[in-house]
Order: sequence, then structure tokens, then C-alpha cells
Amino acid sequence: MTRISLLLLIGVTPLAFCTTVQAQPDSGYSFADTQGDHLDVQFNGKTLVRYQYAFDKSTPERLHETYKPFLHVMDALGVTPITKGPGGEFTHHRGWFLGWSKITTPNGQTVDRWHMKGGNIIHQKFISQKVNKDAATFSVELLWEGSSEAPILSEERTYTVHSAPSPAYLQVEMSTRIKALTGETKLDGDPEHAGFQFRPAGEVDRTQTTYLFPKAEADPKKDRDYAWVAEHFVLREKHYSVAFLNHPNNPKDAPFSAYRDYGRFGAFFRTTIPAEGTLNLKGSILVAEGSPLSAELIQKAANVFTGQSEPVPSVTERHADAPAPKPAKKDVPTAKPAAEPSK
Repeated sequence: MTRISLLLLIGVTPLAFCTTVQAQPDSGYSFADTQGDHLDVQFNGKTLVRYQYAFDKSTPERLHETYKPFLHVMDALGVTPITKGPGGEFTHHRGWFLGWSKITTPNGQTVDRWHMKGGNIIHQKFISQKVNKDAATFSVELLWEGSSEAPILSEERTYTVHSAPSPAYLQVEMSTRIKALTGETKLDGDPEHAGFQFRPAGEVDRTQTTYLFPKAEADPKKDRDYAWVAEHFVLREKHYSVAFLNHPNNPKDAPFSAYRDYGRFGAFFRTTIPAEGTLNLKGSILVAEGSPLSAELIQKAANVFTGQSEPVPSVTERHADAPAPKPAKKDVPTAKPAAEPSK
């Protein structure tokens, strides 16, 4: 029996034996796969994004770290993620990710594939990896577990990374096709706990987070179906702007969560997948370091993404909500000081 076979027999995944596989040369777009853990999309050898796909249940701690796949966005140097991974506040917030906190199946199951309670979203395989002079595209197959390990949803997710209009240094598109496996399945939750969401790294300076909306006098807690939303945040003393581009074919009446000072933002889609039916979603992100993204640039990119020719809208810029004040501590009577001894 080989050493790796022995590790598998006792329930330990052999991540220590992973090697990096370079799929293309360091000229133009390429892939670098650290097998069993993550896939990097690179341009001229510099990492642009990192797809984290490990699933390892050898220990509770390792399962917690790997219970769902997500996409890390790297800084402009290609060295450090500007997105959040496991741990920290709201450990389930990870990079650019997708989920719903209330998924209801025909047999009465209601499962949480946002906080990832009682189940996992598991990467099954890479379907394809393609590069050309303009872009890198890869597709993956995922299974979403129900309250038991039996899957309730299957997903085919595709990421496309391509050049972005300056001053953005990165544009990524995600399209996904989700199929109901057990009959009619309802995807629900709320804007804070479901949908396409982007989460910056935990070191964000929360006092400097702002959001830009494509509407005059915008109110993200009331408005629906924004064509795009952008945020500006400061991370490790560098300024970043990220715009999320919505697609008109996504489900309608979609609210956006775009007001948290720690920077998580995105669109929430409430919908039902019919028995044997599918749900198709599309989104795109633009990322800039330093110079902010203008409404003109974002709208131009949105028109290319959606195939429309919408004019540059009036906009509203809002500071992130300040955290709710902590309740004041009640006054606690203090003991009377002891009498000084007589002199």
C-alpha cells in the first residue's frame, strides 16, 4: 500500500503532497494549479485571481476552512489577496462567493448554504480550462449538500478573467447554472445573508468605506435591481475600488446589500428552481487599485457585459453605515470606601 493510499484510508487528504502544475507558459494568460487546493489564473506569470477549491474533512478545523469554494482577488502586484478567507469576523464571508441562507426542498428540508450549517458545497472537478490572447476561462462542477450528505443542487460555474479598462487592473465574470436535484427548490434569505457577494479582507479601514449607486438619491435599503454598485475601501494603506455589474437576465426585484463598513456587498436574488429546472446567473466585477472607478467607466463596462447601450446615470455616493452603538453599561453601585483608621 502506498503512503498516500494509507492516508486516504485513515481519512487524511494528502494535501502535503500537492504539487503546482503549470498549464501554460508564463506568456499571456495561464493557469497554475496547486492540485487539491487552489487554481491560480495568471497573466505573464502574475497571479490575478485564485480559485480556492479544497475540500478536506480530515479534522473539524480543516473542514471549516474548506466547506465551500470561492474566488480570491489578488492585489495589483499579484502577491496578496485583497479578499477575505476563512477565520476572522463572519468566517463564512470568503472572497467573491455565492450562497443562500434559506434553501427549501420538496421534502421540507430548509438548509443554510450561507453560514454553511450542517452541510457543504463541494468542488467535484474541473470541466474545462481555456486561454487565448484575450482571456482565461475555466469551468467547474459543484454539488450543494442538503441536511444530509445527499446533494440537493448541482452547479456548473464558469469564471472568465480578461483585461480591464484603465484604471481597473482586473475584470472577472462569473456565470453559473444551478440545477435542482430533488424537485422544486426555493432559494431565499435576505440581502445580508444570500446572493452574489464580494468581501474585502478583514483589515479594511472601516472609517473610509463608501459606496456609489447608479441613481440620484439612491437608498439601497429600498431600491431594487441596480445595474451596478461600486465600493471604495482602504486596505493596508492602499485604496481600492470594486464594481459589481448585475445582468438584466438575473431574477428581478433584487435588493443590494451595499452599506456595511467592512465592505461586503452584492445582489440578493430570491427565486424558485422548478423540478428538474435550472437557474442561470451572471455577474462581473471590476477592480482598481489607487484611482477610483468613475460612473462613466463602470457604465461602459456594464454595457459591454450586458450588450446594452445605457447612458451614464446620475449617481449617489454614500458613506458606509456606522456600526450600531453598543448599549450603555448600567451604573453599578460601588462599595463605600472603608473608614480611614483614626490617627
